[in-house]
Amino acid sequence: MRFTLVGNGRMGQQVALVIAQSGCHETAATLDIDAAITPEVFRGSDAIIDFTVREAFLANLPSMLASGLPVVVGTTGWDDVQDEVKQQVTAAGASLLYSANFSLGVNIFLRTVREAARLISPFAQFDIAFAEQHHTGKADFPSGTALRAADMILSANSHKKTVVRELSDDKKLAKDELQVASLRLGSVFGKHSAFIDSDADEIVISHTAKNRSGFASGAVEAAAWLALRHKTAPGFYTMEDFLDEKFSG
Repeated sequence: MRFTLVGNGRMGQQVALVIAQSGCHETAATLDIDAAITPEVFRGSDAIIDFTVREAFLANLPSMLASGLPVVVGTTGWDDVQDEVKQQVTAAGASLLYSANFSLGVNIFLRTVREAARLISPFAQFDIAFAEQHHTGKADFPSGTALRAADMILSANSHKKTVVRELSDDKKLAKDELQVASLRLGSVFGKHSAFIDSDADEIVISHTAKNRSGFASGAVEAAAWLALRHKTAPGFYTMEDFLDEKFSG
């Protein structure tokens, strides 16, 4: 398949490398963040892979959807307008797959965290919190992956009702609040951890990214999957949809 890459930063470059090494895909074009994006620039491609920033993604979205090609988005920081993006995708009869993290390892980790949150839910003695670490250049915090983990924990554990991103000096954390902590440090690729605690036990579930290749290869696999799905069932998808099909055999 032929892919047009939107964004030529660290992740865009890693995606291009994965495509070049795949033996079965190729890059049709790489559009930098300041490139003029029109529907015509995507001609000759089978799918679009976007790793830019919030502002660029939202500005380029109408042209990407108008191209008629499926769009895979790894850009984060736009969760607050996700409903509006879904409406645009539906109105255009387009296909878009979004994930804050395309790493297969991370997504297996997230499902493990959700299952752990479900398993401790009947037992009031267990508490749970979440933390993430990334390099100092990461713009958004908590990470999109951490927010996704928080949503999964809330859906699986009846004791947690809301997410707290920052603690204050004059207010204790309530029992029904899920703390999601962020740390920005050096050049850390990404580390996510769920902490489960009781008077008798401590359980820690962690995923540490060793490099960016896992994120990039997952994005390429998802783009190839979406290009086929788009032909018969356009719509708004996530990595959950991709993995559900994979795990179902």
